[in-house]
Amino acid sequence: MDHQQMKIADAYLVTPIRFGDDRGYFQENFKLSALEAAFGFEFKVKQVNQSMSSAGVVRGIHWADCPPGQRKYVTVQAGAILDFVVDLRTESPTFGQWDYAELSAENGRALLIGNGIGHAFLALENHSVVTYLCSEEYSPATERSLNPLDVSVGINFAALAAERGISELTFSPKDQAAASLSEFIASGLLPASA
Repeated sequence: MDHQQMKIADAYLVTPIRFGDDRGYFQENFKLSALEAAFGFEFKVKQVNQSMSSAGVVRGIHWADCPPGQRKYVTVQAGAILDFVVDLRTESPTFGQWDYAELSAENGRALLIGNGIGHAFLALENHSVVTYLCSEEYSPATERSLNPLDVSVGINFAALAAERGISELTFSPKDQAAASLSEFIASGLLPASA
């Protein structure tokens, strides 16, 4: 397993080793002992989520209150996505900044997302299937949503989609109605650190 830190601390792009031959390929998508050895923390999987999205669907920006937070290990079983991380830890040197990577069934990469980091993705293909291994179970009382169109965050989903030939974006009503970053700062609901 190869990994590289993204611009946001505690967010990593993971590239599993693939063994290919004329039949196809084999890879270990997730191996707990290797992950814990590489990153130096415990990652108990308490919930596994899966979504299927059409091209142009944007999901997020979501995170969970810290503590306990919710680490995520995100992989793509079919199709492709642009997977985004947004640093929402007010004491972090990269607070308010974001980064992204393309994950696909073809490239087999994963994104490991730490506590206090917002997560979103843009589906690049129809029937894109995304699986999230989560360190905590879903809790409506501690889940937060940041408006993905907040200009102060500055992710231009429309431009990124257009670069890939996608002309129409789809957001959930819940995500469109979510608070802005400035509203979260004023509310005191953002994590200070992980």
